[in-house]
Amino acid sequence: MSEFIPEAPRPLATRYRLVAHPDLPPTAVEAVDVDVIRDGDTLLLTFMVEGNDHVALPDWVAAARTDDLWKTTCCELFLGVAGDSGYVEFNYSPSTRWAAYRFAAHRAGGHDLPLTVDPRVDRGDDNSAYLVEVEQSLSDLPRGPFEMALTAVIEETDGTKSFWALAHTDGPPDFHNRDCFIATLPAADHP
Repeated sequence: MSEFIPEAPRPLATRYRLVAHPDLPPTAVEAVDVDVIRDGDTLLLTFMVEGNDHVALPDWVAAARTDDLWKTTCCELFLGVAGDSGYVEFNYSPSTRWAAYRFAAHRAGGHDLPLTVDPRVDRGDDNSAYLVEVEQSLSDLPRGPFEMALTAVIEETDGTKSFWALAHTDGPPDFHNRDCFIATLPAADHP
């Protein structure tokens, strides 16, 4: 007789609702939500858009590190340690291209963040409930916890661009502003 060994419990997703910048509203997109699951050094992000059929999508291409993804539809993750002005930024395009940067302070000292493991970026299809799903290794970062910002630039098929975040400050959209890092990503759950 074999012994029953229960599976380890799977981490639960935390869902975040992003808000559009009030000065640059969407035309047809109604909402952007992000599910976040941390499992050890792996982060799974699922970006969902209500009105997905109105989103201008770049062509699928081979996954590779690429700059300037934010110029069209792009999903983003920012992480910083409390009390430290430095932070990291990850960009994920529905094309499957990605970028990772380290900044010393607000938009200062930016350079490519070396990664041991490239993120896996997947774009949903017509039958998917998500726009972009990402598996991001955090093994090159401290264990955390982190102050976190989740953001998205959404370009619609009519050319409208809206800027979505957990919070916005006064003035034009500025995803790098640490006042917008209002969520907490807990420390890794292993020693």
